[in-house]
Amino acid sequence: MFARPFELIHQLLAREESNEVPARVAGWLRTKRETKELAFLELNDGSCQKNLQVVLDKGQRDWSAELTRLSTGASFQVEGTLRPSPAAGQKWELVAQTLVVVGEADPTVYPLQKKKHSYEFLREIAHLRPRTNTFGAIARIRNTIAMGIHEFFQTYGYVWVNTPLITASDAEGAGQMFRVTTLDLDHPPRTPEGHLDWSRDFFGKEAHLTVSGQLNGETYATALGAIYTFGPTFRAENSNTTRHLAEFWMVEPETAWLDIHGNMDLAEAFLKFLVTRLLERHPEELAFFEQWVQPGLLETLSTVAERPFARITYTQAINVLQNSGKVFDYPVSWGIDLQSEHERYLTDEVYRGPVIVTDYPQAIKAFYMKQNPDGTVRAMDVLVPRLGEIIGGSEREENLEILQVRLDQLGMKRQDYAWYLDLRRFGTVPHSGFGLGFERFLQYVTGMANIRDVIPFPRAAGSAEF
Repeated sequence: MFARPFELIHQLLAREESNEVPARVAGWLRTKRETKELAFLELNDGSCQKNLQVVLDKGQRDWSAELTRLSTGASFQVEGTLRPSPAAGQKWELVAQTLVVVGEADPTVYPLQKKKHSYEFLREIAHLRPRTNTFGAIARIRNTIAMGIHEFFQTYGYVWVNTPLITASDAEGAGQMFRVTTLDLDHPPRTPEGHLDWSRDFFGKEAHLTVSGQLNGETYATALGAIYTFGPTFRAENSNTTRHLAEFWMVEPETAWLDIHGNMDLAEAFLKFLVTRLLERHPEELAFFEQWVQPGLLETLSTVAERPFARITYTQAINVLQNSGKVFDYPVSWGIDLQSEHERYLTDEVYRGPVIVTDYPQAIKAFYMKQNPDGTVRAMDVLVPRLGEIIGGSEREENLEILQVRLDQLGMKRQDYAWYLDLRRFGTVPHSGFGLGFERFLQYVTGMANIRDVIPFPRAAGSAEF
């Protein structure tokens, strides 16, 4: 049996009994203040948003040696008595009996002080930013949402499948992929025609980091019925916007026998589950983000959790936008790829809640989406207020001949997708799936403006620190 060596602050603060009880805690100092008779230490152990106030009674003993060594960021452990706090805003405080300073933090060089730091500065010290209120809260929310993803799909009988990070195919056909190679880049082997000889590389062919686990996921969905992937994906897009990362995590369920309508039902239930779980388990963190990051956040999340999602076709969306009388930065016409301003107008001003848009023009969607007779495909995008698209998915094309023609139209080689085509050749079934960008979702539910601030160590163009 395992027992943690110290009690957690979130457990101590949740105590109901009023009698004084012994407690043993450890963590890092946030602030220190002293009077002639007492010293007050704000201790945080990362388990919750709140600190535990530790009281040192100078009349009980001489604490000068410990206080001299304690400054913001220092670690220490303390034993004492937990008692009701007379101060407003805190239920309990710990009156110290013994205190051991474990690790000092030189105040002349320790970069985190009791003041507001910019997110840009904190990205430069990503190894220390989890100690701030903002990034501690993000880490706990990230953990809860990750566990909620597994809980949701496991409840419905989905199997978690680990799809490969190294691949020889491009699921999206975008070509913006990181190459994986062991070739000597100073003296690479070449064919007689002067091209790189990939046959002499580690895998015997050109290989990349994956942009999606979907295609591999389909192989298991057509055997096990319902699967989901949850892991890192990579995109070599040279973009420095607040919405792009080079390394990010994706959640991609794939379900056999499910059409586009069932896929929409699954996506809506999935988002509602995650948001409800977050509202239940992190009221303090969400209140913090509501106050300091995104006013109105709680109302927005409650709308997602409680209100049915509107469902419209792409054509209906275009008509609404064209008849709005609003001048958009990106002109609206049938066939365009909807921009964020269009998506936010639909969610924030027209439907005032989440919207699922279906049946997009084939030309702006991926090759594997099931075709409709009218030149559209059975794609779906889930749009949410304030952000826009948060989920993209489709019913997959299960007809072998139609899929082969589509590959030919796009100049994609059939032999590169031979195993994928086999799924249509041997026991094909209707099936559907979607993808949720994990960091995009975290950005939405916290209100954080930059996606680099919701992943522990961001990887972006020109940045691979820590």
